[in-house]
Amino acid sequence: MSQNKPWGGRFSESTDQFVEEFTESVSFDRELAEVDIRQSLAHTETLKRAGVLSDEEAEAIKRGLLSILEDIKAGRFEWKRELEDVHMNIERELINRIGRVGGKLHTARSRNDQVATDFRLYLKEQIKEILELLKALRKALTQKAAESVDIVVSGYTHLQKAQPIRLAHWFLAYREMFVRDTQRFADVYRRLDASPLGSGALAGVDFPLDRFFTAERLGFTRVLRNSLEATADRDFTVEFLNACNITMLHLSRLAEDLIIWASEEFGYVDLPDKLCTGSSIMPNKKNPDVLELIRGKAGRVLGDYVAISTVIKGLPMAYNRDLQEDKEPVFDAVRTLKGSLVGMRKIIEGLKPRKERMEENAGNLTLATDLANYLVQKGVPFREAHHIVGSLVGYVLERGKRMEELTLEELKKFSDLFGEDALELLKPSVVADRRKTYGGTAKESILKQLENAKGEDL
Repeated sequence: MSQNKPWGGRFSESTDQFVEEFTESVSFDRELAEVDIRQSLAHTETLKRAGVLSDEEAEAIKRGLLSILEDIKAGRFEWKRELEDVHMNIERELINRIGRVGGKLHTARSRNDQVATDFRLYLKEQIKEILELLKALRKALTQKAAESVDIVVSGYTHLQKAQPIRLAHWFLAYREMFVRDTQRFADVYRRLDASPLGSGALAGVDFPLDRFFTAERLGFTRVLRNSLEATADRDFTVEFLNACNITMLHLSRLAEDLIIWASEEFGYVDLPDKLCTGSSIMPNKKNPDVLELIRGKAGRVLGDYVAISTVIKGLPMAYNRDLQEDKEPVFDAVRTLKGSLVGMRKIIEGLKPRKERMEENAGNLTLATDLANYLVQKGVPFREAHHIVGSLVGYVLERGKRMEELTLEELKKFSDLFGEDALELLKPSVVADRRKTYGGTAKESILKQLENAKGEDL
């Protein structure tokens, strides 16, 4: 019945059952229950300071809210769809428990500024958890890099062997991606850390509320400056989902590399058995399901990001019910990202590089660039050196040889400038360690990167 709704006084007909089902959000926004009660406790204090509530009334409301919170945490609270959302469910139960005084809680507050505040509080908590999960993943990558300094593997471009690198360099490369992700989430946190509460439906409120007091009680560092925009703004959800999306893209790239590296054709890493699955029909299979699901879930989070962007793009000022659609994509992205971060950390901690297999594939044609650079150092223009060594590569391929098997006599067939010292360039570890520029793959550079990484991950 519309007459039984918090807003029912204006209506003469009962709410259609379809509307009840189509418009309810309590089935998912109950996720905000704990932060909603935190907010209401702070609002109660503000109302008391403003003279709207007596000390006794404020105390009764606080006791009622805390008893409801206890029931919610224990799973005893009965959620009612006909009350539409988390806010109305809690408010109605408060009135049931403490009487008419419970109806005073919503003074000087709209569901518009209430939900905007809840959502910001929720995301602040979630970002803190995500930052800890990112830190744990970075530490796992740093540790695995420290264990892999002396392993040389082929680096790839276009999924073709390119140049020898130290395996630690590869782990640290992905760590850098997650450093940027950490910075992005911290930046999102900084911008959303502002309180909308006290903005009312859109125009502010006509009670002497101290919005700065409320913000401080809720742990916000500042107050939003425009009440109209405060209730309409969902930029913070777009930014949050964008940060989730980019992090999932990085997780997906890492997953793809490891899926390839774990294949029999590559055989570069062994994944932990406890994080893989088998086949229902093929006894030989060891499937990287966790990595494949992370890769697949990247598309899911991208969909969440697109969904909220599409909801917001055509909304007039200020609050519109469309914004009910902002929560499910965020809740989904939070669950998906957190699970993916945990899964990837476990994979990184448990994987074992296969040193012999990696180093077997680290040399041969990947050594060509350094032979060309050797000639450049002897005064040959790079383009000529490139052509000379290209001919040498053709020679090696025609004879089914490896570059490491070349003799000085064979090198001299292509240029008299090759000397005995050129044979040192046929060792992958030597070639890797020639990249001594800042951020390069030389061992001394890797050790500096590791030192910095360990300091940052404390």
